[in-house]
Amino acid sequence: MASSSFFSSSMVIHVTLILLVLQMGSSYAQLSTNFYSTTCPNLLSTVKPVVESAVSKEKRMGASLLRLHFHDCFVNGCDGSILLNDTSSFTGEKTAGPNNNSVRGYNVIDDIKSKVEAACPGVVSCADIVAIAARDSTVILGGLSWEVKLGRRDSKTASLSDANSGLPGPDSNLSDLISRFQDLGLSAQDMVALSGSHTIGQARCVLFRNRIYNEANINASFAKTRQGTCPNSTGSGDDNLAPLDLQTPNFFDNNYFKNLIVQKGLLHSDQVLHDGGSTDSLVETYSKNPSTFSSDFAAAMIKMGDISPLTGSNGEIRKECSKVNG
Repeated sequence: MASSSFFSSSMVIHVTLILLVLQMGSSYAQLSTNFYSTTCPNLLSTVKPVVESAVSKEKRMGASLLRLHFHDCFVNGCDGSILLNDTSSFTGEKTAGPNNNSVRGYNVIDDIKSKVEAACPGVVSCADIVAIAARDSTVILGGLSWEVKLGRRDSKTASLSDANSGLPGPDSNLSDLISRFQDLGLSAQDMVALSGSHTIGQARCVLFRNRIYNEANINASFAKTRQGTCPNSTGSGDDNLAPLDLQTPNFFDNNYFKNLIVQKGLLHSDQVLHDGGSTDSLVETYSKNPSTFSSDFAAAMIKMGDISPLTGSNGEIRKECSKVNG
């Protein structure tokens, strides 16, 4: 009798555990590279031409789409929240300090979404589209490809305050950068590799003015060149642009790290990576070995794409990337 009772109790516990595991699986499904293989088999070939067209019209857009993915993932995970417009119930992330007049590419994501919706209505999330566009932009500009893990769902809300506090700024010091990345499961190596995305794109004068006029660890002729289009007075030329990589701003390579070796990092947060600190050796390695940088960058992008995604029954698949459904 005792044996029978024990058997029945064990069966109940066993079945309960199975149901719990199944339930967890539906809520916390893992991302995978073949997530849409049956539900939207032509997804990648639908996205790529739109990205190619946008980058061909404006090379800077490749860097913008890559940055959009970074700024999405660093605020409450890779959930497409950065794409949401303000509503009566929340103020979104677009006007946060690190994003306002800086993050671009929303229109390209909207264009991609409309094409994807025509091919596979209600299937592919905006968060996944951002991740694919970031990879395609990198490849188009000469970088190494990687297999993008998919299966993210879209957030139903966004947070201005989280965007203001969650993103590392251009004046960050090395310890701040390392700790912010570590808080999200990314190592110092990941941080340095991901910083290499500054081998493409441009920055606004307001973000590097203090460095070119007031910092000592900067090449004098480089500083003078940048001062030519960035006056030393707040409000004057704030939006004037300068390339993050002086040599090949529209090509994804390792020149960013070569620039840091000779104190030609445009942002304070760039140059701190090679300024007598713990990441100097990594910068030197990447400056000499482009293939090592490329492979580490691809690996770090995959890790970044894994930051707190919404999966299973969480979130939704937005019909329009700028607003929640309904």
